Amino acid sequence: MFYSKEDFKITFSNRLENKLGIAIDDATTNDVYKTLGQLIREQVSKNWIETNAYYHENKEKQVYYFSMEFLMGRLLQTNIENSGVFSNVKQGLEELGFQLEEIFDEEHDAGLGNGGLGRLAACFLDSLASLNLPGHGCGIRYKYGLFEQKIINGYQAELPDYWLGEDYVWEVRRADRAIEVRFGGFIEMKKEDDRLVFHHKNYDTVLAVPYDVPVVGYQNSTVNTLRLWSAESCKDDFNFFSSNGNDYYNFLQYKRSIEDISGFLYPDDSTVEGKVLRLKQQYFLVSAGMQSIIKKFKRKYSENLTELPEKIAIHINDTHPVLIIPELMRLLIDEEGLSWDDAWQITQKTVSFTNHTTLSEALEKWPTAMVKELLPRIFMIIEEINERYCRELWNQYPYEWDKISKLAIIGNDEIRMAHLAIVASYSVNGVAKLHTEILKKKEMKDFYSLYPEKFNNKTNGITHRRWLLNANPQLVNLINDAIGTRWISHPKELTSLIKYTKDRAFQERVALVKRNNKEQLAKLIKEKNGITIDVDSIFDIQVKRLHAYKRQLLNVFHIIHLYQVLKENPNINITPRTFIFGGKAAPGYYFAKKIIKLINSVATVVNNDLRIRDKLKVVFLENYSVSLAEKIIPAADVSEQISTAGKEASGTGNMKFMMNGALTLGTLDGANIEIKEFVGNDNIFMFGLTANEVTQLYTDGSYRARDIYNNDYRVKHVLDDLISDRFPGGESEFRDIYYSILSNNDEYFVLKDFDSYAEAHELVDQTYRDQHKWLAMSITNIAHSGKFSSDRTIQEYASEIWGIRPRLL
Repeated sequence: MFYSKEDFKITFSNRLENKLGIAIDDATTNDVYKTLGQLIREQVSKNWIETNAYYHENKEKQVYYFSMEFLMGRLLQTNIENSGVFSNVKQGLEELGFQLEEIFDEEHDAGLGNGGLGRLAACFLDSLASLNLPGHGCGIRYKYGLFEQKIINGYQAELPDYWLGEDYVWEVRRADRAIEVRFGGFIEMKKEDDRLVFHHKNYDTVLAVPYDVPVVGYQNSTVNTLRLWSAESCKDDFNFFSSNGNDYYNFLQYKRSIEDISGFLYPDDSTVEGKVLRLKQQYFLVSAGMQSIIKKFKRKYSENLTELPEKIAIHINDTHPVLIIPELMRLLIDEEGLSWDDAWQITQKTVSFTNHTTLSEALEKWPTAMVKELLPRIFMIIEEINERYCRELWNQYPYEWDKISKLAIIGNDEIRMAHLAIVASYSVNGVAKLHTEILKKKEMKDFYSLYPEKFNNKTNGITHRRWLLNANPQLVNLINDAIGTRWISHPKELTSLIKYTKDRAFQERVALVKRNNKEQLAKLIKEKNGITIDVDSIFDIQVKRLHAYKRQLLNVFHIIHLYQVLKENPNINITPRTFIFGGKAAPGYYFAKKIIKLINSVATVVNNDLRIRDKLKVVFLENYSVSLAEKIIPAADVSEQISTAGKEASGTGNMKFMMNGALTLGTLDGANIEIKEFVGNDNIFMFGLTANEVTQLYTDGSYRARDIYNNDYRVKHVLDDLISDRFPGGESEFRDIYYSILSNNDEYFVLKDFDSYAEAHELVDQTYRDQHKWLAMSITNIAHSGKFSSDRTIQEYASEIWGIRPRLL
């Protein structure tokens, strides 16, 4: 590694000249980024090799974390910081005429994820490496990310996110370790040597080529691996070409169909073609990953596959990779010659599962006909698992046909992936205390009765290294001055800040850091949106994926209400507010896209109304991403976490905001409840229905949204404005939102919680006026945020689920 800034300057300058043929004076920031990235990757390669060697030589048990998403963000800053060379690199580049912060901006966010699921996976990888734990990620190398969001006339437009337009400096292609994945065809069964064997015939082959990305632990020499699989056509393309009558266009279509498997994240599944592509993606990931793991196990550990659970843990991040269960069975039975019972025992001891939702529509189900046609052997194995499982159910619940049908893996011509995961995994965990209790007592109650020992809770966490160390260096310096640096490796020790909550000098320094961050965000908003905002206003922020249950609609309804109040009385004494939104709606999610349009229409009206004297501003920042979040979150005063109670499994944005001193305005949902338990009722703004109350309203059907519309003049005024000409688009633009609330009876209780939400906002306004009180609350939140570090979460997974231990250094 670079032992001094002079050492770095010499190494860097030589590399720039030798690789790019450019003198330092002629180099662009992009030239510097590419050279620096390659240099850092090469510098960590020695530790990467040594880490893998240690795991294999010491026969360490390793976990493989399968996820359809890994929202890694930019890696240059993280890898420089984690390698322990930040100061030398920063000073060296400055003396060469470059600012490191400008170099960071040259890196494109990796298009490997969408929202919380992918960001959680990335945080977990960071914690695994930083805690010296043997754990790796398995994902897909998408050519395109979800999409690049553009806001045009207030509407979301989706453009291709071609993040691989330039070489990704962190990846290493491993063509020699490519795996064949098979689709279609049919299964021929024969009896050979007194056992039934299965031969896959007439299948299509896709080549899965691995690209490895180093995951660098924080200043500890451990480097784990994120393996990303790319779909490519096989070497015998010529045979396809010749067998199809030299039809060049068919050949191109064939190649494109293969490359589409790793083409883009979450294909539109509103069509049969889109569903098939999603199913292909999921099987492609698990088959390539599992085949690779078994090959390595046999090469490095043992030829005896019954020992697999002792050395390998496979973790499924939500239902997308659940096909790993029948794929592992297939490999053990068909390829390795094990009996069904032995293969099933190995599988049940190897695979663990995290459930991330309480929404029934998010629990994947696949049409049996589709699986049977695309994955014939996998379908046979799932069918056999279901048959044996249903026999067990019959023994436990004889003649209870409805219950058995409800619990079955296959039902109504669908394969229920969550059911398969629960039956075949040795551990099933929720991601917050409330979420886990809902799983046990409601959503998966019958399964909990069957397998109580499997269910456990692992509250989510975030990596404080990215979300505090990297994102908010001024606050980090302040914390270090106050309590030292030990908290960086032991984040729970942030609680030492408690003694500074009412220290006026410390409060002033915290306030200055927050103001500086707000000024930076205000500058960014001016550049991107052309809107001037008041840095002395309350920065009230809701940034997350657009979904009805996350209730961006509740937020914007309240903004409309505030605007109406200000119009009626511009002299009213309220603390100026800047409401900032960010997030993407799925391309096919019409209602969510209408909410984006509504936010932008409200912003157009509010921001241009001189009568309200800049007391209210509304901003929608397009193309929300990890790197944008790192600029937004440190500037927040208020963190909007307002999902319908019982619908958000955990949330991690709430943790990122509190870690940077924002105060949570939230419902009793997900991890908000645990944040409240730690910071206390006096340091958080809670409102709205509880999860039990929501369940009761669904059950008894007593809720009538129209009653609230008729009895609360504020609600009526807001909703009536939606179907007036108040906002751009006229009377028809937002009718669907209007009718979804009143005609469809407000599925997520936006109107029911409106009054409580408005009261909470009034309390925010009054509290913010007492800056000493506000800052004490802010410091309290920072002090308790270490308990929500992903280091704590991963330590629990490691000891209580996976059974892995830290590498000894």
